Amino acid sequence: MPVPRRFDRQPPERDNTRVNERIRVPQVRLIDEKGQQVGVMATNDALTYAQQRELDLVEVAPDAKPPVCRVLDYSKYKYEQAQKLKAARKHQQQITVREIKLRPKIAQHDYDTKKNHVTRFLNAKDKVKVTIMFRGREMAHPERGEMLLNRLAEELKELAVVEQRPQQDGRNMTMMLGPLKSAT
Repeated sequence: MPVPRRFDRQPPERDNTRVNERIRVPQVRLIDEKGQQVGVMATNDALTYAQQRELDLVEVAPDAKPPVCRVLDYSKYKYEQAQKLKAARKHQQQITVREIKLRPKIAQHDYDTKKNHVTRFLNAKDKVKVTIMFRGREMAHPERGEMLLNRLAEELKELAVVEQRPQQDGRNMTMMLGPLKSAT
């Protein structure tokens, strides 16, 4: 059983938005609950203004001169920010790169099987990195590997777009295929 590491944990993420008494500057530019600018006033006066309306004084632009503060319900503001982040994460698309390895002297049936794997990955909207591994004397004929990659790209042109042309990298030749945008 692995021993838990004590010091590799991240400290809890603290909210560093200054609210009410945590605002320590002498003057602030105040914006009321309707979004109208009230003007520059002392922090204590702005805090009293917010408390009269039973709302919070929240620093929204701490780098401005003087800092900009809004009068609003802070818990509601935090909730709305969390909802925006959640919606942004929901609409993000996670792109994964799958890898298929081939050899230059691949048999036809093995090639068809690997091609079917690439097709399945592309239909799942994943990028595919196709690698051809050369061994020994196969290095003398990199054009065979390039022909194989070009043949694969040609056969999959209805599903994939070539994002990176075949490229020799030491003993390997790689090509990157991405799913077509129109294939849904």
